[in-house]
Amino acid sequence: MDFRRLAVERTADGAAFNVRVIPRARRSGLAGTRGDALLVRLQSPPVDGAANDELIEVLAKALQVPKRAVSIVAGDRSRQKRVRVVGIDADTAASRLRSGGDTQP
Repeated sequence: MDFRRLAVERTADGAAFNVRVIPRARRSGLAGTRGDALLVRLQSPPVDGAANDELIEVLAKALQVPKRAVSIVAGDRSRQKRVRVVGIDADTAASRLRSGGDTQP
């Protein structure tokens, strides 16, 4: 998978990046990039926040941070989302996402 186009930005308390989700996928995990956004496949349907909850689990595991450190700051009801992660710098987040490859929640 190619993660070179992924844009992870520094924030005052961590890192932020765009995510494009594909709900109802066969397997959950990181799937590369689409544009400058991280592409994430999720088994959960986009109903009652199930896909958002699973997205947070997948990203927390890939970034090796607690789930409480990951939050969706924009796009709560959209496939295109903006995610913030506290307690991790942008370079470390980008490195972990690039090596996170095939994560399962």
